[in-house]
Amino acid sequence: MIDVKELRKTYGDLVAVNNVSFRAEAGAIFGLLGPNGAGKTTALSCISGLLRPDAGHVQVLGHDVVSDGRASREKLGVVPQELALYEDLSARENLRYWGAAYGLRGKRLEDRVQAVLELIDLHDRAKEAVKRFSGGMKRRLNFGCALVHEPQALLLDEPTVGVDPQSRVALLEMVKEQARRGTCVLYTTHYMEEAESLCDQLAIIDHGKIIAAGTLAELRAKMGERDLLRLTGRFDPAKVRQALSRLDGVEIVQVEAAAVTLAIPEASRMLPSALQLLAATGAELHETTLTQPNLESLFIKLTGKELRE
Repeated sequence: MIDVKELRKTYGDLVAVNNVSFRAEAGAIFGLLGPNGAGKTTALSCISGLLRPDAGHVQVLGHDVVSDGRASREKLGVVPQELALYEDLSARENLRYWGAAYGLRGKRLEDRVQAVLELIDLHDRAKEAVKRFSGGMKRRLNFGCALVHEPQALLLDEPTVGVDPQSRVALLEMVKEQARRGTCVLYTTHYMEEAESLCDQLAIIDHGKIIAAGTLAELRAKMGERDLLRLTGRFDPAKVRQALSRLDGVEIVQVEAAAVTLAIPEASRMLPSALQLLAATGAELHETTLTQPNLESLFIKLTGKELRE
């Protein structure tokens, strides 16, 4: 449904998207997981036709987004990170506007507006100006505006940013429902827990490049059975590397003067030995964090930093 091949987009000397390729299928949720500034929004902007790629090809429903842009957008719904709402208009008027923009008219338009109001649970506030809505209500309406024309492919760019827990749960369930209905969903997030609970396929992106991709099980397997041990304090990197090389099965992910990160099997058993070796180097420990294998630990292993850094 959405086919991206060697997509590249630059801003001057900044390479925002660096030869990215992936394929999102109908009836499934494909997640782009990465920190703010990783290139997720730029990639979605190229897919939606808002930005023209510098290189590569993108097809939506078999239509090239550059050479056949209108056809590629007809059945595409977009939920931008920034709210695309007219605050002085009511919820119903916003939905009518976006439905009409996609060519809906008359009874068909009114039926779809009412159906979406029910779906996003704003039917009882339909006539109220959006400027009186809470943040969560605005996010639900922002989502609903992308659904009025019943898109076959849906782009969602960080749709739960800044919402309360209850609204987040409601939005995530609505996303799942779209996939169950056969929609191809492309979802960007920097929330690891969202990616783990939602996505059938995932690509982890950082500095414009995909650094890992696969199902959740495949990505977790990249960590093997090793936990991630992160230590902060004061270290002599050369002495630390030499000392820890004596531990079998331990992978040194990162060693800096202020932090050490290790991928370590059976961490609970090997932790005392690791700490003893570090102490012998004269290291000064401030904090120790042990993380079981998950997307966050994989991201740290691949990049040396936390997902939200």
